[in-house]
Amino acid sequence: MTVVDWVDVFTRPVYKDIIADSLKFCQEKKGLIVYGWVLMTNHLHLLVQAEEREKLGDIIRDFKRFTANNIIKAVQTEPESRKEWLLHKFEWNAKFKSSHEHYQFWQPGNHAKECLTADFIHQKLDYIHDNPVRMGIVEYPEEYLYSSARNYSRKKGIIEITDLFG
Repeated sequence: MTVVDWVDVFTRPVYKDIIADSLKFCQEKKGLIVYGWVLMTNHLHLLVQAEEREKLGDIIRDFKRFTANNIIKAVQTEPESRKEWLLHKFEWNAKFKSSHEHYQFWQPGNHAKECLTADFIHQKLDYIHDNPVRMGIVEYPEEYLYSSARNYSRKKGIIEITDLFG
């Protein structure tokens, strides 16, 4: 999932925590199974499935709607030096939607890939976990707090995951 115009929103804990808390809610209440994830400054990678396979699209749709609304509210109410600029970006992008929403936070759709083989799953999980390293944020994937790389290296993660490797 990518923020419109690749805007760097997830630079403050308040916005990142909305994402983390929403993922936890989806796990606990909606049957989302999280195998891997990383939250970067302007996008989120997930390796997930739903307990009921046909519900995954609904869960992702609701997650995007809820997080968008709550992040917009946080931008409006929390101390934010970029408030006017961010709201203008989100308002501008909403003008190109057919719905009546005032703001567009996430880009429409997602880039889902069905993971059918162990090799493909390993490749995707490595890609997800290496994002903060490639961006120069950390030296090692497990150093990044907003990632399941911590869980896989047996460190405390902020989100419980289902370990693919037992």
